[in-house]
Amino acid sequence: MAGDESPKNATRSRPETESSYGIPDGDDGALPWPFVAERLAGDRNYWVSTTRPDGRPHARPVWGVWVDGTLYCGGGERTRWVRNLARNPGVVVHREDAEEVVIVEGRAEKITAETADADLVESVDAAYEQKYDVRHGTPFFAV
Repeated sequence: MAGDESPKNATRSRPETESSYGIPDGDDGALPWPFVAERLAGDRNYWVSTTRPDGRPHARPVWGVWVDGTLYCGGGERTRWVRNLARNPGVVVHREDAEEVVIVEGRAEKITAETADADLVESVDAAYEQKYDVRHGTPFFAV
C-alpha cells in the first residue's frame, strides 16, 4: 500500500470540543494520511484501550507493527486486554506521544494460525523481528 492512501474504511475526525479551544470544524489543517502512517509505523509502543465485561475501561501498553496500513499487536490469551477483546472487539489505540497525537478507533480482528494467510504471518513476523528482535507468531490482532 502506498503511504499516501488511507486504509479501506478509514476516516479521520476531529475531537468535538468547546469552540474556545480553536479546533476548526472542517478538514483544513487535519493530519494527512502519510503523517498518520509514518507515526504509527515508527512508534515502538502503543496504548491499547479495551472494555472490561462490567463496562469499565482497561488501558495498557503493547508492542505492535504497522504493515500495509494495519496495526498488528498481540498478547497472551490470559491477559486482561485479550480476554476483553474476546467479548468485545472494540478497541482504541493511541501513540505514546501526546504532542503529535494519532488515535485509532476500531475493531480488533483476531488472527490465528488457522485463519491467517501464511504471507501475512511472515510479513508481521518480519516486521516484529526488525523492530523488536523477536518474531511474534500467532495469534495476533489486526486493528
